[in-house]
Amino acid sequence: MTLPILYSLQHCPYAMRARLALLLAEQPVMLRAIVMQDKPPEMLAASPKGTVPVLVLDDTDNNRVIDESLGIMLWALERNDPGNLLYAQEGNGDGGALAEMLAVIHENDAVFKPQLEQYKRAKRFHGDDEEQCRLLCEPFIQGLEYRLTQHDFFMGATPSLLDYALLPFVRQFSRVNRQLYLNGPYMHLQRWLNQHLQSRLYARAMFKYPLWLEHHELCILGE
Repeated sequence: MTLPILYSLQHCPYAMRARLALLLAEQPVMLRAIVMQDKPPEMLAASPKGTVPVLVLDDTDNNRVIDESLGIMLWALERNDPGNLLYAQEGNGDGGALAEMLAVIHENDAVFKPQLEQYKRAKRFHGDDEEQCRLLCEPFIQGLEYRLTQHDFFMGATPSLLDYALLPFVRQFSRVNRQLYLNGPYMHLQRWLNQHLQSRLYARAMFKYPLWLEHHELCILGE
């Protein structure tokens, strides 16, 4: 059986969420670790936009390419969702839970992520607008904190697609100004984040594979 090929960058939050979903769906893939300064020609042929993650499916899927992280997550979990991350078994046959998750993920990707990049840049270059940039991030983060005052995870008592889609970005936010984050009003979010970062799943998703262009070594994620 030919496995799908995943082109991945170690600390890219989009690649991280894709790897998490593939592991949660128990979907093994051949992982090709890259750096953005040296992109494999095979990856660019499959997805000319040149960003990760890129999933090249096997012949049974007619060599289809999925080059959006959320698309990879949904592809994997629609094939196999042993943890019920899509909340399909929670009486949401009308797709209400999934629609809510997708709306929050869209807000994260379209609104919060650009604000987070501004915040990171201001901190890195000691900009005098750091506090202003942080405050722009606050409404989204406070919304997540509020969700966690209602239940242990973003959608309910069990983890969901939303938890794993947002995990890499909350992690980034927590690291921009670590002391401010730890002293901030994020008690529930801190618990949630620590629980994920200390999990075996996260360790597996963050395992560092050799760069594919250097060794062309066969590496399988999810075995």
